[in-house]
Amino acid sequence: MKKPILVVMAAGMGSRYGGLKQLDPVGPTGELIIDYSIFDARRAGFESVVFIIKREIEDAFKEAIGNRLSKFIDVRYAFQQIGDLPEGYEMPSERTKPWGTAHAVRSARTVIDAPFVVINADDYYGRNAFQTVYDYLSTPHNDTTQHHYAMVGYLLKNTVTEHGHVARGVCQVDDTNNLTEVCEYVRIEKQGDSIACTEDEGNTWKSLSDDTVVSMNLWGFEQNFLQEIDVQFPAFLDNALSQNPTKAEFFLPSVVSTLIQENKAQVKVLTCDEKWYGVTYQQDKPVVVSAIADKIKQGLYPANLWEANV
Repeated sequence: MKKPILVVMAAGMGSRYGGLKQLDPVGPTGELIIDYSIFDARRAGFESVVFIIKREIEDAFKEAIGNRLSKFIDVRYAFQQIGDLPEGYEMPSERTKPWGTAHAVRSARTVIDAPFVVINADDYYGRNAFQTVYDYLSTPHNDTTQHHYAMVGYLLKNTVTEHGHVARGVCQVDDTNNLTEVCEYVRIEKQGDSIACTEDEGNTWKSLSDDTVVSMNLWGFEQNFLQEIDVQFPAFLDNALSQNPTKAEFFLPSVVSTLIQENKAQVKVLTCDEKWYGVTYQQDKPVVVSAIADKIKQGLYPANLWEANV
């Protein structure tokens, strides 16, 4: 059984933040959020990472991240391009944004050759999250009638920002910790002491419990998930090209939900009480910097993250 590899979705330009948020330091010696994720992943056992980026940021990304981290972990690259569609499909001329997270993972299909874990480049997940999902994917499953995947689930209250709205996959979990449904909400925000979501651009709101389990796009997949993406992508495109060709997105939770509904996959929810940190908006950065500093004081990370690992 091949060791799991880490897949990092880093193609987003961070339009709400204003620039390449993946390249913004949060550690005391210039470390980025992704540095801490790679550091935690290495401690968990990962030996290879695939960065999914845009061609336009390749040089800057390699200079700031890839070339440096290649001293400590095997680094590969995949490029998310909006024109990368199945045979017979053409990109709408007015389309300018990528096709979403499932399309991003699909773009790495030629360099993923083992079970893999997917994360966002600009989210801090915590060491325990990486260890838990690595151990799950490293354990053989005797049941061959279904695919066996995993998702690290966070409590909603630990994943929102004070400075605007976020997108989260809201999860339903059964009594054996298997995922039964995940619904992507693109606008969730704090409203005073409560949290609410809207699906109609703020005309109506629905309250969500603080303890709602949500996906932060930390998924663990067998390699066969890549084939399942290819199976579902044409149906998504048929609908998207007729209904919403400029903005429709192909999300990982949507692919997973379909597989669950078809009884083709079992997705174990690995609960995590870590607090999420991320830089969705510029105002979030001081919070992340402070949190990292606290973790260094607690001895969870060295002050100079990579110095002890050269």
